[in-house]
Amino acid sequence: MDLKDQIIVVTGAASGIGRAMAQRFAAEGAKKVICVDLNADGAQAVADGIGGVAFQVNVAVEAEITDMIDRVEAEIGPIDLFCSNAGISVAGGVEVDNDSWQNIWDINVMAHVWAARHLVPLMSRRGGGYLLNTSSAAGLLSQVGSAPYAVTKHAAVGLAEWLALSYGDQGIKVSVLCPQAVRTEMTRGLEDHVASIDGMLEPEPVAEACVQAIRNEAFLVLPHPEVLGYMRAKTENYDRWIAGMRKLNRRFGDL
Repeated sequence: MDLKDQIIVVTGAASGIGRAMAQRFAAEGAKKVICVDLNADGAQAVADGIGGVAFQVNVAVEAEITDMIDRVEAEIGPIDLFCSNAGISVAGGVEVDNDSWQNIWDINVMAHVWAARHLVPLMSRRGGGYLLNTSSAAGLLSQVGSAPYAVTKHAAVGLAEWLALSYGDQGIKVSVLCPQAVRTEMTRGLEDHVASIDGMLEPEPVAEACVQAIRNEAFLVLPHPEVLGYMRAKTENYDRWIAGMRKLNRRFGDL
């Protein structure tokens, strides 16, 4: 997919990976980049810097996502690429309270579902479109110290796979972004945590990896190439991989 002259929506665009995506897409010549975030001032600042449009949206609420999509389609034009990027992390294991589990589920998983639920019919009727969903290397491997993050990011990968195999024949392309640690507000203070074991990337190289994947219409976006080797080790010998992860848990589980 050529990003030039495309109408692109990015959620979580006020900072971090989302901001870098919005800026990179604008540099590619996108017709309009719609910067979506709960942080209205932050989204507006990014939009102002790239000639985009800002929307304040809580992606944990389906109606707010669908209302935003309807407004973009009516006031700006048909969405060519939707980047469902907003996400949160919650530390802890099965003891995490139900409200926290539900909140991270809604943001990290259901926001992708709700966007696809509304966009897939629209994109299918006009011959295609593109969905880029942000997951994490935790969705391919796991996350020491956070069961809610590991579980929801696995679900995000599973959903992206299902969308790709179910709607590819209708012209809908899907990519899933799975980085390890990226320098954002979410990772502040975690520079020595397990996700940073192969280094912490700045958001800009992650956005560049997304551009290259979209250009090549590649499903899996791995800004940290080491993740592919970890995936292969996991599938080659699951028990050995879990034993290795237990070692990491002993080292990093309480950080």
